[in-house]
Parts: sequence; C-alpha cells; structure tokens
Amino acid sequence: MLRVLTLSTLFPDSTRPTFGGFVERQTLGLAAHPGVDLKVVAPIGRPPGLLRRLRHHATLETVPRRDSWKGLDVHRPRFSAIPFTQGRFHAAALERALVPVLDAIRADFAFDVIDTSFFFPDGPAAVALGKRYGVPVSIKARGSDIHQWGEAPATAPQIRKAGQGAAGLLAVSAAMKADMVTLGMPADRILVHYTGVDQDRFHPVDRVAAKARIGVDGPLVIAIGGLLPRKGHDVVIEAVATLPGVTLLIAGHGPARPALEALIERLGVGDRVRLLGSLPHGDLPAFIAAADVSALASELEGLANAWVESLACGTPIVITNAGGAHEVVTSPDAGRVTIGDPLAFAAAIGDLLADPSPAARTRATAAGFTWERNTAALYAHLAALVADHPSRG
Repeated sequence: MLRVLTLSTLFPDSTRPTFGGFVERQTLGLAAHPGVDLKVVAPIGRPPGLLRRLRHHATLETVPRRDSWKGLDVHRPRFSAIPFTQGRFHAAALERALVPVLDAIRADFAFDVIDTSFFFPDGPAAVALGKRYGVPVSIKARGSDIHQWGEAPATAPQIRKAGQGAAGLLAVSAAMKADMVTLGMPADRILVHYTGVDQDRFHPVDRVAAKARIGVDGPLVIAIGGLLPRKGHDVVIEAVATLPGVTLLIAGHGPARPALEALIERLGVGDRVRLLGSLPHGDLPAFIAAADVSALASELEGLANAWVESLACGTPIVITNAGGAHEVVTSPDAGRVTIGDPLAFAAAIGDLLADPSPAARTRATAAGFTWERNTAALYAHLAALVADHPSRG
C-alpha cells in the first residue's frame, strides 16, 4: 500500500462545505484507489489575539481538530496567519504547527509521501517537513498560488525554493507549467495533471425545460467564479448588456459584489442580470446545462474547473487567453478564446448564440477530463516519487 499524507489549506469543513471542492474531489479519488492508504491534514489559518473573535474567524473556531469528512480521516490543526504581512510568515508558522501533529500521526501511520494540494503556504512547509521525516514531497500548482504568491516580493522566494526542493511538482495545465519554469522551477520535475469532471453529473439536458425550471426564457449565459476583480465579471456584464434579450446568471460570492451590483444598476439590466451568490456544487449542473454559453473573463487562471464542467454539459465557453485556455478550447465546438473586452466578449457570445454547435459535439471536447484519469495519474506520480526517493535505496 502507498501511504499518502495529503496536506491542504484548501479543504472543506463544516462551516465551509464547498471550500476547496476540487481538492476534496481529487483526494476522494486517490483515497478510493485500491493501492492507497490516505490521511488528510487540512490546516486552518487564524489571526492572533482578539482578531480571532471576528465573525468569520470565530465561526472557524467551531471546526473540530479532527473529524471524518466523507469517509476521510481529517486532522485540522490551527496555525497563525498574521495579517498585513503579505504572507511572509505564513509558511513558517504552518510548519511549526504541523510538527507535533505529524509526529503524532507518524507514530501510527508511517506515510511514504506528502501530497500537497496548494503551493502556498502548504508547499514551503511541506518541503521542510519532508526533510524532517525523510519522505518525498509533491506540490500541485493550481493558479493563484503561483500567480499571486509566486510574484509577491514577500513570498516569491519561498515559492521558488519550495519548487526547487520538492521531489515532484504538478501543474493544472501546460501553461501553468511554463509559468512555474519561468519562476525558476525545474521543468523535468513538473507533470501536467489535468482536473477531472464527473461526466455522469455534468451532461447535456433539454435546455428549454431546464431554463423553465430556473425561471429563464430565451438565450442564457452563465458565469461561474468568485466575485473577485480578476475574474472579470464586469466584462461579461457589460457584454451581455449589449445583447438584447440575453439573460446572465452569475454564480459565486466575494468582495466585488457591491461593485457588480452598482454596475448592473447603472447599465439598467437588473431585469436580466442576476447574482445568484454561492451555489452548492450539486446545484451547478442544472444551471450550467440550461445555459447556451458559459463566460468567464479572467485575468489569470490555471485551468478552471468551470470550463470543463461547462463543456461536459454541452455548453460552449467564452474565455480569455488565461492559463490553459487553449488546452480546453481545442475546436470551435468548445467555444471561443478572446480578449478581456466587453465588445469582444459580446461578439463571441453572439456568434455562439447565432450558430450553436450540437451539445454532443461540445461535450465530446471534455472527454479527456475525467476523475479516473486524474486519480490514475496522481497515483503513478506519487508512487514514482516514493520508488525513486533516496530513502528507498
């Protein structure tokens, strides 16, 4: 059996059931592999002193230090995340908090490898801990962990050092791999590891009936992603505002909501542009499959799960040339890649509405993105790291 310790600060808990859902799904797949025995450590960062009493942090304090999550044994230690330091001390604080936890785990579970599902602060802490326990470490880069932390002066050196010190690295797209190499990470240690999509849950449906169930009549565009400036929801709103009769639904939550609400009011499109808030992942297929187009004008991405989930539903996508865009939009049936400009997005959306591809052909472009492939590749990657590690010599 391959004994895996999965470490991730992006993992759901009782207060945030949809947080890090892509990490959860990948971990569940690996844990189900017949050759794997797995435990999860999902640390929770918290500020010092009285700041812990703030609403969000006080809620997180109710999360147990250890629980069972969908059959996974999950440890949830706390570490100090000091605000206003640009993350400079997060990784060191995480490492200190993990030592007693991993010492205790290792007494009964001699893990062979540390599988790290996010690059910061997880990666630097994991590399240090790998040395402590004499095991190889794998770090996966997903997007903002490289594009944000990997470029910030306070954390970029830590990211680069962790990438050079890990036994193996994973990237969600070839474009992400190129970005990692640019930061100084060894190309020969980076494996492109695509996300998966549940092809049974995300599939085409009768669009007319699906629209009726969610109260929409006529052309529908869906946008899925956190309400953050870098997601470009304002671009999509302005684009749809120029397309008469087209409805736009935006699923996600975040600090940009007030600005987006103001934009919707200013453009006078409140009757056909709606902010849905955060939807449970189980509700997404019904909304995506009802849509004629899925649109996301991100400035930065790795390879968004929403892209491949949309394609699996037979819904073409309009996206910017961010991250692995051209690894997903491989034919006109999959959609369009354009610039992050309202007029360009309006033109691309209008083109797809005027001349839609059959849903089955759009769905076929997502056939390679399965959780079975994701699990098989991850298992092979981790097993190879263990087999090649000096401790096995």
